[in-house]
Amino acid sequence: MPLKAELHCHIEGAAPPELVIRQAQKYGKDTSPYIQNGSFVWHDFSSFLAAYDFSSDLFRTEEDYARLADHYLTSLARDGAIYSEVFTSPDHAVRAGLSPKTYTDALGEGMLRAKAKTGIEGRMIVTGVRHVGVESIEQAARFAARCGNPLVTGFGVAGDERIGEMEDYVRAFEIAREAGLGITIHAGELTGWETVQAALDHIRPSRIGHGVRAIENPDLVRRIADEGIVLECCPGSNIALKVYETFADHPFTALQAAGCKVTLNSDDPPYFWTSLKREYDIAAEHFAMTEKALAAVTRTAIEAAFVDRKTKTALLARLNAVAR
Repeated sequence: MPLKAELHCHIEGAAPPELVIRQAQKYGKDTSPYIQNGSFVWHDFSSFLAAYDFSSDLFRTEEDYARLADHYLTSLARDGAIYSEVFTSPDHAVRAGLSPKTYTDALGEGMLRAKAKTGIEGRMIVTGVRHVGVESIEQAARFAARCGNPLVTGFGVAGDERIGEMEDYVRAFEIAREAGLGITIHAGELTGWETVQAALDHIRPSRIGHGVRAIENPDLVRRIADEGIVLECCPGSNIALKVYETFADHPFTALQAAGCKVTLNSDDPPYFWTSLKREYDIAAEHFAMTEKALAAVTRTAIEAAFVDRKTKTALLARLNAVAR
């Protein structure tokens, strides 16, 4: 089994149905509109967001969030992952009645619990949410820049990419960049290649969340390859959301063949009936990737990780020891 690393997962979206049901029982909420037969239920992006927000709102205390991070990273490690970056959301913290710092520190505590048990390294990318608004995104950037938690190493923007323009977020990313945080932004998922180009022009990220729609513009694909931009690809999510109808239609192999740096990620795994392990299995089955090729994808992820050089060197050493 190849070692794995993940750069693109929303921590609230990583809560499996059984954990959400336990949280609902704790807080006296009815899950039946959103979970049926042990599976999340939704039919389009808006109803997916509704189910996501319902479940997220069931995590309310420091211990709830610590348990969530511990649960997810421990499950990743069981499947051979040695590194995990998760997107966190100060907006969810505020809705839960916690300060962003309390929420972040609780997630960090969960990550440390998982590391103590399994050795997995975890980091957090603070995210603003497009459909919440520019002011909220800038607040998230200011929080990320000053929070002081050593596990917060990146900043990004997620949410409904049909809302807002890339230039609206320039100030937020300047704040994060000045603080030395890694920069990533969702683009080229539900919208076309234009959002990827706008992200490169205005935000200058080192990584793009998704980015697969760049395949629609050969000049843009060349630019991504030439600039060494890393794409956080989520094939299972793309199929579930009908960005592509089948894995045969998915551009993962075409992007890689064009020289783009691609990684495998689970996005919001239980909502899309996937996991990081399944993403690697998808790549083996549908993209004809060998174990050696999958190890190279893991190496790309670790090299692109928002982590200090000492930790990165140690992670690469673990990968090399297995790859020999």
